[in-house]
Amino acid sequence: MTAPATLLNRRLPSVLRNFLDNSASGGLVLMASAVLALIVANSPLSGAYFAALKSYIGPLNLLHWINDGLMAVFFLLVGLEIKREVLDGQLSTWSRRMLPGIAAAGGMAAPALIFVAFNWNDPNTLRGWAIPAATDIAFALGVLALLGSRVPTSLKVFLTALAIIDDLGAVLIIAVFYTGDLSVMDLGLAGATTLALVALNRMGVLRLLPYMLLGAALWFFVLRSGVHATIAGVVLAFTIPLRAAPAAPDDRKASPLHRLEHHLHTWVAFLIIPIFGFANAGVSFAGITSEALFDHLTLGVALGLLVGKLVGVFGSAALTIRLGLADVPMGATMTQLLGVSLLCGIGFTMSLFIGMLAFANDPLLQEEVKIGILGGSVLAGLAGWALLRVAPREIPAPGEGRRPVPQA
Repeated sequence: MTAPATLLNRRLPSVLRNFLDNSASGGLVLMASAVLALIVANSPLSGAYFAALKSYIGPLNLLHWINDGLMAVFFLLVGLEIKREVLDGQLSTWSRRMLPGIAAAGGMAAPALIFVAFNWNDPNTLRGWAIPAATDIAFALGVLALLGSRVPTSLKVFLTALAIIDDLGAVLIIAVFYTGDLSVMDLGLAGATTLALVALNRMGVLRLLPYMLLGAALWFFVLRSGVHATIAGVVLAFTIPLRAAPAAPDDRKASPLHRLEHHLHTWVAFLIIPIFGFANAGVSFAGITSEALFDHLTLGVALGLLVGKLVGVFGSAALTIRLGLADVPMGATMTQLLGVSLLCGIGFTMSLFIGMLAFANDPLLQEEVKIGILGGSVLAGLAGWALLRVAPREIPAPGEGRRPVPQA
């Protein structure tokens, strides 16, 4: 009995491996949807494309349903991943949080500073300072998937942890800086609904249906409150229990959180995020001038992603390693860490999302933001892929295990 069970466990991929593989595949689908959006937006179908996004379905137009509705499900998944990793995963101890946490902080600060430097004299565009601050985990892992075994799994774990931390930072930024006029009554109703969700958790309710029903009510109240509706997804995620049912108290994978995350992941990776990318990446190049390409807003976004992420992530990580606060990810070299830092400049999904919030009423500025995001992300992705393609890999000495050896 023991041998077959052991063999079966060896054949089953880990949760982390499934996450990395699904995210990488989802990133490739997202790339395809973004390219398709660009093709459609610059084809005879462009009129129908933009008209469809502006068409109303009930109280909201299609673009708002995608950005406020479908993306709330994306943020629900982000919140579940943050909670799982902090309580029971790669971020469960301070030693594990140290390197990706400091790298994420530097990777958010440096791009924002570069953006501010380019837009300091323009109050209209300065509002977009957070646009280049987030990394798109799906796109970045999609690029790593193209490199296969040339990149050690430890770097993929590092990138995943870093992206989860700066997703949390982006959620906080959206909640604090991109909130409109507040409705006290709806905020109160959202608060009461949140307390009800917490009560369900405290009472040991492990069925997902009550949480989902209250979550839908929470989304409605948050939508009307002035806080962006997607924040409801994160709040709901933090109330989903991580503990398992009494029948399997030691099986954390049987918890409501793991079950919901498992059910959502494929839908988010292969449907919701590609739909978001297709709806928001379409940029018509008709009439775009050199002034728009080299405008301070476009350059602030593009260089924030390309240069700011590299300087912030790699600089912070290298300093942390140099001070002895953390080790180089197992089996990786400093050159490979530099390549992954470049990939952190792929800021597609969250950057587009923040850009649409920052300039919700200015289509011209939205177009410049999209150009900056696409340009910066493509350059960062290509540069990271090229460097990782040629980067030397760590080779352990005879008789030694794999250990972190910095190599420039």
